Amino acid sequence: VQLQACGGGLAQAGGSLRLSCAASGVIFSVKAMAWYRQAPGKERELVADITHDGITDYADSVKGRFSISIDNAENTVHLQTNSLKPEDTAVYYCFLDGDLYGAALVYWGQGTLVTVSS
Repeated sequence: VQLQACGGGLAQAGGSLRLSCAASGVIFSVKAMAWYRQAPGKERELVADITHDGITDYADSVKGRFSISIDNAENTVHLQTNSLKPEDTAVYYCFLDGDLYGAALVYWGQGTLVTVSS
């Protein structure tokens, strides 16, 4: 299984970026997908997650600004980031939570860098 993330880059404060992550080689049930981020010198944190059924959850710091969506047919997750702030600067990682006959399977993408200038 490979998770390929794209869409990161440089944005000005107040701007937007759309991150996407496509999972390939999936032969099991996908329970949920998520986006995490890690800023320099900080721990990795959950940004948003979404279940197969479309139930979402967001970190307080991004509520009202970011929106996560999932395409179950393509095993792809998107993160629309709006009203970006310099503190959103981080490497963003996509995450997949799957299940194969009761065994939990988790996979990480390689990360995509988001830089927000003030």
